[in-house]
Amino acid sequence: MSWRSWWRGHRGAVLNVAVAVGLFAVDFVAAALDDAALGLHLLWAASALAVGVAAVLVRRRRPLLFAAVVVIAGVSRANVSAGLPFAGYAVGRYQPPGRVRWTAIAVLALGALRPWQLTSLEAVVGHLTGAGVFVLLPAAVGAWVRTRAELLTALVERAERAESEQQLRAREAVLSERTRIAQEMHDVVGHRVSLMVLQAGAIEMANTDPAKVRLLAGQVQDAGRRALEELRQVVGLLRTGDEANPAPLAPQPSLADLDELLAGSLDAGVQVVLDRRGEPRPLDPTVERAAYRVVQEALTNAGKHAPGAAVSITLDYLPGQLAVAVVNRRATRPPTAMPSGGHGLVGLRERVRAVGGDLRAEPRLDGGFAVEAVLPA
Repeated sequence: MSWRSWWRGHRGAVLNVAVAVGLFAVDFVAAALDDAALGLHLLWAASALAVGVAAVLVRRRRPLLFAAVVVIAGVSRANVSAGLPFAGYAVGRYQPPGRVRWTAIAVLALGALRPWQLTSLEAVVGHLTGAGVFVLLPAAVGAWVRTRAELLTALVERAERAESEQQLRAREAVLSERTRIAQEMHDVVGHRVSLMVLQAGAIEMANTDPAKVRLLAGQVQDAGRRALEELRQVVGLLRTGDEANPAPLAPQPSLADLDELLAGSLDAGVQVVLDRRGEPRPLDPTVERAAYRVVQEALTNAGKHAPGAAVSITLDYLPGQLAVAVVNRRATRPPTAMPSGGHGLVGLRERVRAVGGDLRAEPRLDGGFAVEAVLPA
């Protein structure tokens, strides 16, 4: 253990012992120099020892007890105790604010004033000055040190709390971004993969027609390449600190991209019909993206759970609203087993809710399924 570390660990105890030894020495020497009887010398020596012991044991933890010992020691002798400044500081520094503190300071000041010794105006002035210098000034310094320490503690706690809250917000932002990226990966990749599965099933059914098999195989390859490209773009969002080679990001989809989305489904053999109602108008990009994702997720689910079923899509431009409805009929062949996390509609509902809309997804009486969303427009 180094000297500095030892000093930091024992500084308070060493200071207490030094104060106690100093007070005892001053009071003892003062008592020895007084012209008095032996009994008084012994009493004053005992009072000096009491002040020193109190300085070691209770000066910080029990400042009122230390002040009482100092006052009694001072009253028992002809001169004031050297412990008065230390008692005044201890009361101001370690005693919480309140009436008890001010009462203790007043008692200490009275012990320094010693009104029973006031026999002249000069004595009054001298004793008042002594009370101010030996009690009131140390008490004021102690109170200031206590207030400063409490202020510093409050500032440190506030800084630590602010740092903790900042770290919490950063973690929440990271989790939110990860959730958003996961949703994007589900949307852009899940749809492509479901189309590839449908196209692979169509190839198996058309194995007697080489020309159609080649056409469908080319479509599967194209869908696979596009799925990989879109996956690379989304994963590129996870890159950090690579400003020289930023990830290429495609524009976010909108309602203008619906025709391309439906064309991919048509190529996979899905019967899709789009019906636009009302007067089409430009909408907020986040609303258009949400509407696009509604159609995309509904087509993906239809391909997974209702292969061969016809799908009808309706975009209804209402005053202040856009109604999106995707309805698929009953499946015409058994669905292909495909892995599913079951979070597609949950994430879609959160996406729609984030733009102020409402989503409803439920089975129909005819065995089909309907996804309906109402978005602000």
